[in-house]
Amino acid sequence: MYLMKTSFHLFFLLFFTFQIFAANENTCNGGRSAAMGGASVTLADFWAINNNQAGIANIKNAKAGIYFENRFLLKELSYKSLAFLYPTQSGILGFNYHQFGYNAYKEQKIGLSYARSFSKNFSAGLQLDYMNTALGDNYGSKSAFTFELGVLAKIAPNLMLAAHIFNPVNARFNDYNNEKIPSVFKLGLSYLLSEKLIIAIESEKNINFDAVFKAGFEYKILEFAYARIGISTNPTINTFGFGIEYHQFTIDFASSIHQTLGYSPQFSLIYNFK
Repeated sequence: MYLMKTSFHLFFLLFFTFQIFAANENTCNGGRSAAMGGASVTLADFWAINNNQAGIANIKNAKAGIYFENRFLLKELSYKSLAFLYPTQSGILGFNYHQFGYNAYKEQKIGLSYARSFSKNFSAGLQLDYMNTALGDNYGSKSAFTFELGVLAKIAPNLMLAAHIFNPVNARFNDYNNEKIPSVFKLGLSYLLSEKLIIAIESEKNINFDAVFKAGFEYKILEFAYARIGISTNPTINTFGFGIEYHQFTIDFASSIHQTLGYSPQFSLIYNFK
């Protein structure tokens, strides 16, 4: 039974390669963006520390947060993140840690970020990344360093434009086996339709796969509550969720639905050090 279970997990990881490298492909973080189809590059919120570092440039207070995703309800495919932001006079400093997988296959990523505003309509951010992948006893552990950077611009009163690139230097774990970390480019727009409704659209291109289109809506139901829906392509995934702001806490719940593999619930919690 143990052998069959282990074989199934290994087969699953190898067959569904689009889901394997969760940390190594810079998966979007946060229950908010997860509920909006992963359209995250224009969202200037706490989890921009992972999604587009330019989005943290105007954070006013220190914040800490955690994020968890139970991918397809399999604990072996769980994804965990934690992050911390600290404002300074010259910009915003950030730290984040990500882990994907389990003992037989594990990815880890540590990021140190810096972001600042250059005007009221433009900001930029940079993050240095340490990546590590471990697969069983035979493969061992491989590490690499890379970086990512992003920009965010307000091009009209209610319109935001953003771009982000992860691993532009084509860093790799192993030259002999050509184990490259994929480069990922994101470009997106978001529009504030009203004081209560935001629409975000985004295109993401991983050099190893076809482009992915993402779109999401966020509606402010009450002063402290939000409802969200979204969709992404290649493969088609539908998403939904909601968020609550309670005193110094921001709590976001989301779930994505793959037509074949099922549900992937997500949860994030942010604490604002006021």
